[in-house]
Amino acid sequence: MSDTASLADYVCSSPIAITCGVKHTDDPDQLSHWQKLGELLAERLGHPTGNKASNQQRARVYQYYLPIYLWLHHQLQQHQQTHPDTPLFVGMSAPQGSGKTTICEELQHLLAQGGYQAVFASLDDFYLTYDDQQALAKANSQNKLLGVRGQAGTHDIKLAHTTLQQLKSANSDSSEIALVRYDKSSHSGRGDRAPESAWQQVKGKVDVVLFEGWMLGFRPLLDQAAQKAGENMMAINNHLKKYPAAIDNFIDVWLVVKVTDPQFVYDWRLEAEHKSKAVGKPGMTDDQVADFVDRYMPGYTHYLPGLYSHGPTTKQPGKVLTIQIDKSRQLTQEQPEQYTHED
Repeated sequence: MSDTASLADYVCSSPIAITCGVKHTDDPDQLSHWQKLGELLAERLGHPTGNKASNQQRARVYQYYLPIYLWLHHQLQQHQQTHPDTPLFVGMSAPQGSGKTTICEELQHLLAQGGYQAVFASLDDFYLTYDDQQALAKANSQNKLLGVRGQAGTHDIKLAHTTLQQLKSANSDSSEIALVRYDKSSHSGRGDRAPESAWQQVKGKVDVVLFEGWMLGFRPLLDQAAQKAGENMMAINNHLKKYPAAIDNFIDVWLVVKVTDPQFVYDWRLEAEHKSKAVGKPGMTDDQVADFVDRYMPGYTHYLPGLYSHGPTTKQPGKVLTIQIDKSRQLTQEQPEQYTHED
């Protein structure tokens, strides 16, 4: 946007401006900074700038991504005052296809522009190897929820814990960490751990860890509720009980993306698969995608209510930002209340 005065009004009219702590300003330096950040975002997203941008593109940049970045930057400043020797761990919990990868990548880029090293990792990267997943499926042949990657129990949580601990200790210029990567297109879309030659090498002091996952922060059901959900979900729930200590305890601040309807995931996952195959990568058929998402739905059905009503497992007051999006991945005008206490 070319007019900085109208930029301030536009950014502050975002449905999440107040919850992100974004306040109206007339400071020309601050407004110039906002404008520069917006232009960087637009360029990376392939959006035109100024009046050439559509209303949806403009809203995504200045009313969605920018306020989240400003919130995150404030959280980082607070963290560095009290924990200067450890990175800020940001946990992003959002359904598949909701745009969490894009958000994390853009936050990573903006942080880099500010001189911070931000590392982006996904819970998906810690899925079991193809062979281990096949063995898990065979050992639980009556439980289709463990037949493919996705639910609690299909991750290598020991590897995840070790990797996150290494990132937490990456506080010097000599630090060096290999981040595991997962190839979802391998084995006709069934996936496998990428070879070590494809793992990301992280060197130097880490300032921020952006860690995302579709089931990150899910609260295990009480045993009685899990029993009512059936034997298959009981098994998943028992696996999930291990995740808070192994993974969630690392998270300092949370970003929760709430969807108005989890059924959106079917279309979003299909869209992603079509894009993957369009660039020559192997993938699943439409029927396979539907079957694949079917196995995730029990997780959404049983755990999203708890996430949305009580917040993620290790939430702390003032350290959780919850936003809501619609099927087009745009912010809804009515946003959820924020968590103000522990429970």
